[in-house]
Amino acid sequence: MPQTKIKNRQFRLKTRPVERVVPDNFSFIEEDVPDLKDGEVLIRNRILSLDPTNRIWMTDMEQYMPPVEIGEVMRGLGIGRVAASKNPNFKEGDFVSGLLGWQDFFKAGADELKMLSKLPEVPGVTLETFAGAAGMTGLTAYFGLLEIGQPKQGETLVVSAAAGAVGSIVGQLGKISGLNVVGIAGSAEKCKWLTDDLSFDAAINYKESNWKDQLKKATPNGIDIDFENVGGEIMETVYQRMNLFGRIVLCGLISGYNDTDDSKSRLPLSSALMKRLRIQGFIVMDFADKNVEAITKLATWIAQGKIKHRETIVNGLENAPTALNQLFDGGNVGKLLIKVSDD
Repeated sequence: MPQTKIKNRQFRLKTRPVERVVPDNFSFIEEDVPDLKDGEVLIRNRILSLDPTNRIWMTDMEQYMPPVEIGEVMRGLGIGRVAASKNPNFKEGDFVSGLLGWQDFFKAGADELKMLSKLPEVPGVTLETFAGAAGMTGLTAYFGLLEIGQPKQGETLVVSAAAGAVGSIVGQLGKISGLNVVGIAGSAEKCKWLTDDLSFDAAINYKESNWKDQLKKATPNGIDIDFENVGGEIMETVYQRMNLFGRIVLCGLISGYNDTDDSKSRLPLSSALMKRLRIQGFIVMDFADKNVEAITKLATWIAQGKIKHRETIVNGLENAPTALNQLFDGGNVGKLLIKVSDD
């Protein structure tokens, strides 16, 4: 009797989005998983990470990785379990993380396996945590603040999109570093979470008409570090309050990812000159050689309760395109994840 083939659902990019991502930007197809060859591994996707960079990958703009080409499986970070293996370095049941894509199964050959990381077993750290606070999200916050922001005790840190996956970790790392931490978020509920649960010193709801006055009141001594996730008007307002020798950590500019007009955000560089500001963009992969040390510290702080985290979990791979828009609508709190499968 012939063996039943494993079916794999995939999102393939059909058209490049204009403004918001819509399901019609993709072809949602189902195909058989090819048989494994020697050296290959089949990974069952368990959790898919939804990140602002997904939106960048869909464009053909200049970026840090090649754009996803039309017809290709949509790129995405994920955590999966080895379902079958013909490679001695990976056994069935191993959990791995990497660019598994928007699909149920990922078949990895020698080149792809080099880009995957086995997950360590850390008591109390779940797959969801490894997809967020103890994974790429936590690493982004860690390296952005500690390596580029170079915080000094007593300084003032402002974090935009502070209730998001990266921003919420940045603020807590700021408190661990002895900083005065001010978060900017998009609702009263999120602001309450930042101050009551995450111990931010202040949180500003940018949807309130007097939010700029609130920011000024919350930063009476100016701002030393801006961890920038948003760009646009929020970044411009923070920029005006930067202190001498301030540092702007450019992690993301999410306010413009769905906007085809890049002329809306203009910072007067004369201020950067006069205040001797340092503005630096970064990608988490820039610090890959320090990942093990950083993950160990993050996992320790999580276990000690010094870093708290939340996830917004959407069930079903088929919901990935619409769920992604929560990042731009402010619909998520903490890390936004797709639960692809239980096993």
